[in-house]
Amino acid sequence: MRSTSPCFPITRLSARAHMLVRFLLPALFLGLLALGNAAWAATPAAAPRIGVMTMQPGEIFFERFGHDAIVVVDAQTGEATSYNFGFFDMAEPGFVDRFAHGDMQYYLVALPLQQDLSYYREVGRGVKLQWLDLPADQARSLAAALAERAKPENARYRYDYFTSNCSTQVRDSLDTAMGGALKPQMVGRSRGNTFRSEAVRLVSPVPWMWLGFDIGLGPYADVPMSRWEEAYVPMRLADSLREAKNAAGRPLVQAEQVLVEHRISPEPAEQPRHWWPWLLAGLAIAAAIVLVAPRKPRLLAALAMPLWLVCGLCGAVLVFLWGFTEHQAAWANRNLLLLNPLCLLLLPGAVTLLRGRRPAAWFGWLLMTVAGLAAVAWIIHWLPFALQYNQSWIALLLPVHAALAYVFGRRPSLLR
Repeated sequence: MRSTSPCFPITRLSARAHMLVRFLLPALFLGLLALGNAAWAATPAAAPRIGVMTMQPGEIFFERFGHDAIVVVDAQTGEATSYNFGFFDMAEPGFVDRFAHGDMQYYLVALPLQQDLSYYREVGRGVKLQWLDLPADQARSLAAALAERAKPENARYRYDYFTSNCSTQVRDSLDTAMGGALKPQMVGRSRGNTFRSEAVRLVSPVPWMWLGFDIGLGPYADVPMSRWEEAYVPMRLADSLREAKNAAGRPLVQAEQVLVEHRISPEPAEQPRHWWPWLLAGLAIAAAIVLVAPRKPRLLAALAMPLWLVCGLCGAVLVFLWGFTEHQAAWANRNLLLLNPLCLLLLPGAVTLLRGRRPAAWFGWLLMTVAGLAAVAWIIHWLPFALQYNQSWIALLLPVHAALAYVFGRRPSLLR
């Protein structure tokens, strides 16, 4: 007799259910897990916080222009990284030669913020941080670009005092992250400052640097800058960021804070430059030359000798900068007409004068040539060429060269 008990069918259904639990549910779980991971990956990470850190000028000569860096704070860990474009290696082979020829290499280095700040605390240089109001996508893009560029194989860049330095690198990085929205806010505006005016202002506490920049810069450095070009000075970039807007039309600078108090001499203030005191000095020296020459020509020759040496050596440097380097700001320098390499040829004549003898006839003609070329510098200054701000040096040196040419080149009786 066939059993009609329902037990057998029930037992078979339970086995099938067991198979579903054993194989299908784990597969379903893995599928859901994969979907969850995909959703998690598709969710953008929290945007980092971006700031621009500006350091005040220091007392060492290469710190006179100030400095800046971009600060990136990781939203997940709170770790703050300073992306600093101001590193160079003086021990690198050929550094001095490349420096002289205008082919310097600088580096971007990523440092923990507190490590970067430790030096400025130690030397007393003030540091301010401007927190920027950037959209999340721009902040993430900037952080990623900086991290990639800070890799050793990407960190080097060719340095130029005025067009590619630590501050312009910060400026350009921000502009790129903002989709080019920063430059139009700065390029059409100007305060009338020039590369020269800013350079000589900032280095004025260091006399030899002041002389070097003011004498060594040509007409390229006297073109009024836009606010974009002016941002080669970190403090000027900070000023412009305060006035800039982000993509939503809000102020770009969200907040500012002082990270390190400034304890040393402040940034030099802007001061007008007058040429007339230099003219008074030049005329006074010329008058003294004319008065001293009849009585003490040998003493005058002894005093003129170092002047001619300095003028000749400075002129040789100007020729080198113009003809043999990439320092564009030093090209076509009209101070070459005032600090003339021909002055070196006057030194043998000065030695002859010190011995109480009359120099050869060419000595007088060379003196007249030097004075005439100095007068050409004055004439060019008033012609409609590209302006070079060298009125002060013309006012000082032209009367001196003219007086020396007069007493030694046109009055041979003084040489007896």
